[in-house]
Amino acid sequence: MDVNFRTLDLNLLRVFDEVMAERNLTRAARNLSITQPAVSNALRRLREVLGDELVRRASAGVEPTPRALALWPTVRDALRQLQHTLAPGEFDAGTADTTFLLAMADATAAELMPGLVRIAETEAPGISMRVLPLTTRDPRRMLEHEEVDMAIGYFPAVIASLAARGQSGVGVPFETQRLYLGQYVCVMRRGHPLAEQPLTLDGYCAARHLLVSFSGRPYGFIDQTLGALGRERRIVVTVNQFFTAGQVVATTDLLTVLPRHFVTVTGIGDQLVLRDLPFDQPPVHVDAIWHRRAQHAHSHEWLRQSLLRSAAAAFAGSILGQKVPG
Repeated sequence: MDVNFRTLDLNLLRVFDEVMAERNLTRAARNLSITQPAVSNALRRLREVLGDELVRRASAGVEPTPRALALWPTVRDALRQLQHTLAPGEFDAGTADTTFLLAMADATAAELMPGLVRIAETEAPGISMRVLPLTTRDPRRMLEHEEVDMAIGYFPAVIASLAARGQSGVGVPFETQRLYLGQYVCVMRRGHPLAEQPLTLDGYCAARHLLVSFSGRPYGFIDQTLGALGRERRIVVTVNQFFTAGQVVATTDLLTVLPRHFVTVTGIGDQLVLRDLPFDQPPVHVDAIWHRRAQHAHSHEWLRQSLLRSAAAAFAGSILGQKVPG
């Protein structure tokens, strides 16, 4: 159905956005400071323009149609960008009381959060930060649904997908920035049978392994590398935290793979032995990713710059602050 954009009342899109966010006409009306009949009337007019029902009554409010779900991200992004352009607002770090939601693994948090907290204590004592566990290698859904302001981690498939879309001219709704390069190493307890000899590929594959897996799946990027070599390892335990992995291997004969920098902040580094992996494994790039709707918010700019400064202090000499190609 053709839509005459010149005659479209943009206020209808504001109502649509609020209804989609709340899934309830009464709450949407309250948030918009208008009456519920006015919300219903706006939806009726938008239905007529778009030729779709948009929402249907449900037990707890309203339920969007597939067309509404497809339209909403674009409408929300457009409204946010318009708001930032017309009324960007100031962010005074010294008086701000903003709360930032960050998703990252415990190893990443251990490396970045101390520096970030020190910066906040000096420059923005009123802000709060909540670190949520990163449970996926693809945080785009979390960012799309505004569950977090930023995700930080190793997202190779996501970065490659965004770069490919950008190079093909397709709009990319996410921004990324490289924070640092990390190196993964094999970790075992002191006194482990493999600790007193060179670590060979045969010895590594014959050992029993612990895997850090955010999703719980019993394979990771190390297993992909081994598969390309026609080899495999036996994973007998999976955990979802790097710190837990360090604690387990410190008292067992399991091997694990951890970021080299992280071992120094575990508090049990003296109980562990680090060995280079007996095969080529590219450095792991740790990236920050956020939704483009937040790109021009001054508070988000402060957060990004502060994270870069924290990474620079923690990883002096690593490659920092690089915009990911694409």
